[in-house]
Amino acid sequence: MLKISLPLRLQLSLIIVMGAAFLKHHTWSNLFVYGAIAFVWVCILQVPIRKLGGLLGSELIFLSLIALPLGWERASFLLVRSLVCLTTMNSFLLTLPPHSLGIALKSVPLPLPFKENLILAAQYLEILLSEVTQMQHSAQLRGLNGATGWLRYASASMIGSLYLRTLDRAERVYGAMVARGYDGELPINSTLKPKERFTLLMAGVIATCLTLNSYFTVI
Repeated sequence: MLKISLPLRLQLSLIIVMGAAFLKHHTWSNLFVYGAIAFVWVCILQVPIRKLGGLLGSELIFLSLIALPLGWERASFLLVRSLVCLTTMNSFLLTLPPHSLGIALKSVPLPLPFKENLILAAQYLEILLSEVTQMQHSAQLRGLNGATGWLRYASASMIGSLYLRTLDRAERVYGAMVARGYDGELPINSTLKPKERFTLLMAGVIATCLTLNSYFTVI
């Protein structure tokens, strides 16, 4: 995998997603270009295909329930566009090193208070997912294999336990942050290197031209 910094990886993913999201409806040629870009992005990041496929499958099943009532022609474009966007963002998320989402979020151009809340939310989301993973492992040791067994195990009595375990873990993380000098403000300054800025600029220009072109294309 190419050595791409986490902030640059996140911002490139966001550019692809935003460009595809603002495409004019039924401009299939432009959407296919974004699809090719998303495929190249998957190859660059070396995403585990099995995990990506399972995640995309569950997400698209949910989205199809919402999109199909709009009519087949409109729903088909929305689903393919959603596939491109989800492939791009899931590729980024599946290749993140542990506890690094907050580092990637530092470079997002957002107001300072919102960025701080976003970074803290990402930190506690990783804590929640870690506890869920531990509970799934415990369920497997008790012989509850497969999605059905896990759902029965979780829905029966473990939701409250998950909340308490996550809260206790979050309090310990907060205590560690205070011990390291946290005073309510996060060191969130993160700057891109000149080459990374140029790469980001070129990607933004390409995505802007491709998206604007969809509004001048005769369908």
